[in-house]
Amino acid sequence: MIVERIWTGNAYRNFNYLIACPETGEALAIDPLDHEKTLATAKVKGWQITQVLNTHEHHDHTGGNAAVIAATGARLIAHHRAGGRIAGVDRGVQAGDVIKVGKTVELECLDTPGHTLCHICLRSHTDQPALFSGDTLFNAGAGNVHNGGDVNALYASFADQLARLPDNTQVYPGHDYIENNLRFTLAREPDNAAAQALLPTVAGHDPASSAVTTLAEEKRINTFLRLDSPSLIATLRERFPDLPDHPDARTVFTRLRELRNQW
Repeated sequence: MIVERIWTGNAYRNFNYLIACPETGEALAIDPLDHEKTLATAKVKGWQITQVLNTHEHHDHTGGNAAVIAATGARLIAHHRAGGRIAGVDRGVQAGDVIKVGKTVELECLDTPGHTLCHICLRSHTDQPALFSGDTLFNAGAGNVHNGGDVNALYASFADQLARLPDNTQVYPGHDYIENNLRFTLAREPDNAAAQALLPTVAGHDPASSAVTTLAEEKRINTFLRLDSPSLIATLRERFPDLPDHPDARTVFTRLRELRNQW
């Protein structure tokens, strides 16, 4: 499996992706908002885009569909309940479905509601696992629930699915928000040494060449994956005095997301 991460450089700080089979040159485009860069990259690599996948229905992830499909004839894949929100879906997928790219690539669909209720992530069946997490899991952060989402569903997606993936899983999110997310982590966990060490390396960085984190690293720097941290709970209690001495993880996650909304 070959992964090509495409930095759009737009105001929304989107990442687009091409996943290619090294044997056939067939490729899957994930959320190809910047259709010009996506098509140009595929051309330079000698790949044929045969499928497009949208992780969810928001325009900054679907806006390039028409141009990519017109240029390539690719089939469009999305969540099985997103057909009314995304035009021209050819294949609706649900949890456990597998998307094959060429002869060698298999990507398993995870149903991960929260940011929206029709959101999927893709997990690769490879020796070095990868997660294409859309707007559910970001580097050092979590998606918002402003536009058709639900914070309890987002917590469940984190706790019941993403946090249980192998620690060496590489994380490929839909946006570059790592600098701001690290600053949020440190506001909540001032003693987080891993976040302190990483922040200077990403401040003002070029996202096109930024490092890819693993889930193990996320568990050290992402406060949404550190819900039992004593310092986190202590700083939360400063903002929410009614927080119990030993709050449950869902409550901590919900309060964190509430604070992140204002960050």
